[in-house]
Amino acid sequence: MRRNSCEKFILIIVPIFLLAALVALAYTYVGTPVSKKSVVLSDTSLPLDQIRLPPGFSIEVYAEKVTGARQMALSPNGTLFVGTRHPGKVYAIPDANKDGIADGVITIASGLKQPAGVEFRNGSLYVAEVERVLRYDDIDSRLEEVPPPVMVISGFPETPEHAWKHIRFGPDGMLYIPVGAPVDVIATPEDPLYSSIMRVNPDGTGLEVFASGVRNTLGLDWDPLTGYLWFVENGHNSLNDSLPADELNSAPEAGIHFGYPYVHGSSFVDPEHGLKYNRSLLTPPEIDLPPHVAPLGLKFYTGDRFPDEYRNQMFISEHGSLDQFKPEGYRIELVTLNASRKVTGRTVFAEGWLQDGKAWGRPVDLLIRPDGSMLVSDDRAGVIYRIAYDHKGGT
Repeated sequence: MRRNSCEKFILIIVPIFLLAALVALAYTYVGTPVSKKSVVLSDTSLPLDQIRLPPGFSIEVYAEKVTGARQMALSPNGTLFVGTRHPGKVYAIPDANKDGIADGVITIASGLKQPAGVEFRNGSLYVAEVERVLRYDDIDSRLEEVPPPVMVISGFPETPEHAWKHIRFGPDGMLYIPVGAPVDVIATPEDPLYSSIMRVNPDGTGLEVFASGVRNTLGLDWDPLTGYLWFVENGHNSLNDSLPADELNSAPEAGIHFGYPYVHGSSFVDPEHGLKYNRSLLTPPEIDLPPHVAPLGLKFYTGDRFPDEYRNQMFISEHGSLDQFKPEGYRIELVTLNASRKVTGRTVFAEGWLQDGKAWGRPVDLLIRPDGSMLVSDDRAGVIYRIAYDHKGGT
């Protein structure tokens, strides 16, 4: 009788033990990094079916578990580098077999001070922190054993607002570095670097102001037809839901003042500071954007996979309004330019991250891949999306 009870006990316990072991093994396989710094990409939980795109376009998650994803940069080998703000990390997302699918996410730097900006040039990754820019040399071949960074330039002001930076190399070979206003609205900041777009040589020499009167910009790109710099600007937050406008600006040359803090948008004169400057010396925006949409990304489409009407036109990603305002933005807009490179219209290209007044995602930066698809970073969902067009007419 005792033996039968023992046998029954074994018959019951052993399968349970085996099942538990299999569950534990499965959990370990899914949750354990593929290397000491990597994570497996497998998230399918985001409601991508809520994203609305023009006919023929599709969206998918290119990489997940990219916490706080901000600016992106792509190496010739196909490695995507991603900066962050609050996580203080920089990620590398390789695609070793170049199949257009991310292999994993590797943390290559951590403990940095809001390293939102990343840019790639001549085998090196440039990373912008709050007060300095670092350079990681020969980074593509050293993702698992990252070399110590080289200091490119330091001394940028540390402020409560707008201190994080997105950076870009221009056609002139110089690195462009925006420096935002230290507060919401200020008349005469003590540091002349504030409210500007700076530029510097790749080795950190020759720092100069390229544009001034810019409250806070992150998204900037150069028109592939004219070589002029275009950038978006975030308006201030001290008024109401309908004022002031965010901006889209164009800088054909250095030395232009774009109005802040004297004029906001194309025509709103600041009630406190507007009379302190000759407004005839200020350059208005190309167009006003809706107030508080927080345009953070700007990219001209230079690929060959989207329909012809998108070629050399501009995409703007709107991160979305702050909590004190009516929800606005959380989308990607298409801005069309004519042959004279003047703005002729704005249309919504992608939307759906905002549902019933609540945002489950916030688009940040845009990048065009060599295959003609578009990558979009999202710092709320912690993912990178890939938007593609099906030439056969798919959805």
